Amino acid sequence: MNKLDMESKDIVNENIEKISKLFPNVIVESEKGKSIDFDLLKQELSKEIIEGNKEKYQLTWPGKKEAILNANTPCNKTLRPLKEKSVDFENTQNIYIEGDNLEVLKILQESYLNKIKCIYIDPPYNTGNDFIYNDKFEKDSNEELKESGQIDDYNNKLITNNESNGRFHSDWLSMMYSRLKLAKNLLTDDGVIFISIDDNEYDNLKKICDEIFGENNFISNIIRNTNSAKNQSLFISVSHDYCLVYSKNIEKLKIKHGECKWSVEKNNLKEYMTKVEQMKNEGLSNDEITEELKILTKYPRFIDFTNYWYFDEKGLYMKDNLGGVKNGNMQPLFNPLTNEYDDVPPGGFRYSVEKLNELKNNNEIHFHKDGSLPRLKRYLKDNMFQRPKAIMSDDQRPDYSLLDSFGIDFDNPKQLSFMQRIISIMDKDAIVLDFFSGSATTAHAIMQLNASDYGKRKYIMVQIPELCDKNSKSFKNGYETICDIGQERIRKSSEKIKKETKVDIDYGFRVYKIDSPNMKDVYYMPNEIKQSQLGIFESNIKKDRTSEDLLTQVILDLGLTLDLKIEEKQILNNKVYFVDKNSLVACFDDEININVVDEICRNTPLKVVFKDDSFKTDNDKINLQERFKKLSPNTEVNVL
Repeated sequence: MNKLDMESKDIVNENIEKISKLFPNVIVESEKGKSIDFDLLKQELSKEIIEGNKEKYQLTWPGKKEAILNANTPCNKTLRPLKEKSVDFENTQNIYIEGDNLEVLKILQESYLNKIKCIYIDPPYNTGNDFIYNDKFEKDSNEELKESGQIDDYNNKLITNNESNGRFHSDWLSMMYSRLKLAKNLLTDDGVIFISIDDNEYDNLKKICDEIFGENNFISNIIRNTNSAKNQSLFISVSHDYCLVYSKNIEKLKIKHGECKWSVEKNNLKEYMTKVEQMKNEGLSNDEITEELKILTKYPRFIDFTNYWYFDEKGLYMKDNLGGVKNGNMQPLFNPLTNEYDDVPPGGFRYSVEKLNELKNNNEIHFHKDGSLPRLKRYLKDNMFQRPKAIMSDDQRPDYSLLDSFGIDFDNPKQLSFMQRIISIMDKDAIVLDFFSGSATTAHAIMQLNASDYGKRKYIMVQIPELCDKNSKSFKNGYETICDIGQERIRKSSEKIKKETKVDIDYGFRVYKIDSPNMKDVYYMPNEIKQSQLGIFESNIKKDRTSEDLLTQVILDLGLTLDLKIEEKQILNNKVYFVDKNSLVACFDDEININVVDEICRNTPLKVVFKDDSFKTDNDKINLQERFKKLSPNTEVNVL
């Protein structure tokens, strides 16, 4: 039974759909929905070239210029610390930020310019059901936006991008373009970005990445087997997705002889070879050494450490298949341990008799005392420079059981093993950014890696506080937003890692949230000010803002990073903050004892910051400046 819509026919749209079946390439997206490129339609219906606008190779869509403008427009927001949600706030170097990632990327532009070694993102896949970020706000009132459903009580800027939307691809592209444009600025010269995606937007994403990062900086497209067939596909069951990999400057990843920095520096396994020699000298057995290696290298580093390893005078090796090749060499192989010929495996040996004898003479074949199939020795020293494979298929299923043990219900979480693989090729002290952090798998993977190889990798997670489904297990367990889920996963996974490894790494994280500026916006003309309003000028700082709020904004405004150590000291009844020892010293008390300046000067800070209204007279400010000139002349003095 069909339900009548009780409306007259939309003849234009019906005709557009008919034409789209004959000539799908002439259908374009416009501000009002689907429309027809009549120049292309003319060409389709002509046997000669139709003159029109000059052709050029490019990807464009309605809203592209606006996306570029969004990326270039400054943000007037700031970050405020949430100590009650943080873990070890004073000492940790890990960062978790709640808020719209477009605004966060803008805020981080100065402090983290050219400082991020690795970016990984798993953006919405644009399947027709996913939320995407809505960056278009034409109304001023948040109440109106809430009423229209454009934002929720947490000011989440999300919309559902249904396939019926005339700008289905355009809205998604606009969202991604501005964010990738800003993300590129944060990467180091040899930095790399990984972007997970599926078939729906792969080709479009590839084109905008070519435009933003440059085609020459394309590294690879990793095909990832998800091991979860999607039976909703009509013709072929899809069980994979992709991860596009781009560098900021591919030349910076190259070294002499055409080698890649990843293969030589990041996958260099000499440290494990050295460890093996130490264990041999200590008298550990083969079994004990193998178990120790599994602990040392339990994270995937593109070389398989899950198998049993052996060693001889040439070094560490694992056994590889020597037989089972179709139509292989069918001659038996003499086993010096049994003084007999070993049986030929099904299909024969993979090498000729001459090659087998060469391997045997070089002691590169592992024989067994029981006469079972000989195996080829694969030495670690010969496989130290393996590069990541473009197809990853082992254990790539979502970690539902792990999250379930944490009491978390989360759709399609990132795969922990996959994250460990791609992050492990980076420097051990790399800063890793994930601005679609979801359940915080990236943070989990980094802690696991650091515990495995004693690395000092740091993370910055960014997630909009999207509300959890009220019917979900997560909501019933007390997780109100996705941010609550991510932060709790970090807490629980850190406890698990610490208990299992007993390794002392940075398990903490500082939580910040996006908010309006700390300073008041005052737009009164002098003749509009009444006597009763003069009180608003007593301070230019909003009443609900704390000293920690001001310090955070100062750190960002001065181009310092959020991971620097902060010490709070009490000096002559004033609260004084020391950031990174003497990189920045700040005091935001309403009244400052001028003698505090002398104590601060003894630390010869690079920069100091005070509130403007902490000094009641101009003479006090002049005195402040003169004292620094005399006692610490190289200090930069600032006031709010």
